[in-house]
Amino acid sequence: MNVIVMGCGRVGASVAGQLSEGGHDVSVIDTDPFAFSRLPTNFAGRRITGSGNDFRILEAINIEEADVFIAVASGDNRNLLASQRAKHQFGIKNVITRVKDPQRSVLFEQLGLSTFSPTKNGSELIITSLFEETPDKLTEASQG
Repeated sequence: MNVIVMGCGRVGASVAGQLSEGGHDVSVIDTDPFAFSRLPTNFAGRRITGSGNDFRILEAINIEEADVFIAVASGDNRNLLASQRAKHQFGIKNVITRVKDPQRSVLFEQLGLSTFSPTKNGSELIITSLFEETPDKLTEASQG
């Protein structure tokens, strides 16, 4: 699978590393060349310094040949713009976008993007762990 990851923070570097280790063709774009130091030492993909919203950068990495575009840069606006371009201008069917604002995440899903909100996912995990019946919690409840 040919994958482009925009953003080489902790999440982007981890996803890119795992996909590369799995034998996929991975290109990582980030505006800060230092960000690539987060990639695993065995990362076999391409590192591109620049903006995932720059047509010249996207064309240089042959975005039209990508199967997947993943936007996990630090800003919602950058992620959303790049994802809209990838999907609607370059025809990439599988576009995954991190959107920190849960309300915006829902809005852009309605516009055809696959989004996830770490804010929403994190709060759901916390609530689930509070009320999940685990063996430890059952033991504590019976002793309490």
